[in-house]
Amino acid sequence: MPRSFLLVLIAWVFIASTVEASPPSFCKCTCFSNSTIIPLSSHASTSTDKPPRLDRRAPSATCTLCNRAFCLSQRLPICKEAEEKDVFTTCFQRDSRKDQIVVLTFITGTVGLLGWAAVKKVLEKRKVSNLGIQDTQQGYVAVGR
Repeated sequence: MPRSFLLVLIAWVFIASTVEASPPSFCKCTCFSNSTIIPLSSHASTSTDKPPRLDRRAPSATCTLCNRAFCLSQRLPICKEAEEKDVFTTCFQRDSRKDQIVVLTFITGTVGLLGWAAVKKVLEKRKVSNLGIQDTQQGYVAVGR
């Protein structure tokens, strides 16, 4: 019973950490007809001169940062001579830990099944070849006994 409880607890912690992890956010800045993608996680404020009490209230790297002013403040070469009316923004997220775990689980399961099928086939061939040797030696009698 304690072993199964420990396994359930470990599985629960693993699932909870996966669901709680937020995927990285990206901002797509489109100026005129050209666009570029900027990761928002690198633009989060990480100053160390503030007291720890204020760091908890610092803005996180969410889609609220992705706006026209943000794109213009990046001084992108594609946005030279662009005004706010020429800039369009789109915020998106991708590659969450949950997605990575689903993909890795699928790949691991597929490789495991293919490996099992190969091992099973080898074992069956050995069994057949062992049976064939025994069948051919059945008619012989040991010499010198």
